[in-house]
Amino acid sequence: MIRVLVVDDQDLVRAGVVATLATQEDLQVVGEAADGAQAVRASARTQPDVVLLDVRMPVLDGIAATHRILQAAPRTRILVLTTFDADELVHAALRAGACGYLVKDAPVAELVGAVRAAARGDSVLSPAITARLVEQLLAAPPPAAADTVPEAATSLTEREIEIVRLLADGLSNAEIGASVHLSEATVKTHVGRVLAKLGLRDRLQVAVWAHRTGLARPAR
Repeated sequence: MIRVLVVDDQDLVRAGVVATLATQEDLQVVGEAADGAQAVRASARTQPDVVLLDVRMPVLDGIAATHRILQAAPRTRILVLTTFDADELVHAALRAGACGYLVKDAPVAELVGAVRAAARGDSVLSPAITARLVEQLLAAPPPAAADTVPEAATSLTEREIEIVRLLADGLSNAEIGASVHLSEATVKTHVGRVLAKLGLRDRLQVAVWAHRTGLARPAR
């Protein structure tokens, strides 16, 4: 059972998310909050696995709430909810430790799948959002040629480098597996090894690292 805390200052939005999650046998809504301060207190009280968190809220915004929740419970997975897919506050929340974000009008299946993916330890970003997000986060000099390998990547195998490049394109584990003819479980193992070797927290950090170092392929 995945324990979920739903945080949004709009009552109708929050009620809709709660009602959607309540239809799933493996998801349990353990609490609700209408602002960031309530979210911090509710997280401490309910110990959720996943927090669905709006960024634009009164009293305490989603960025500050993300910081405080993760300071107290680093294993909590935070998914940001927003009405804007290019919201700078969302980018800041990701830097603060959120594992991904969803647009509020996402289909029900996408919302439910995202919660499950977050609970598994995956980052939740679509390919298009990943590409745009990386561009805005980096603001760095042009990357090196795609056929070069940065010094920090020397500990990675050729297969791991291949997977990192696909991950930086925004592909899911299943999509990467289909591309390189590996099972999804094997890809997940490779991703875990990459995280350990590079000392990074999640897939988003790997994507940003790959673009920053020039390991990722140039945008097409």
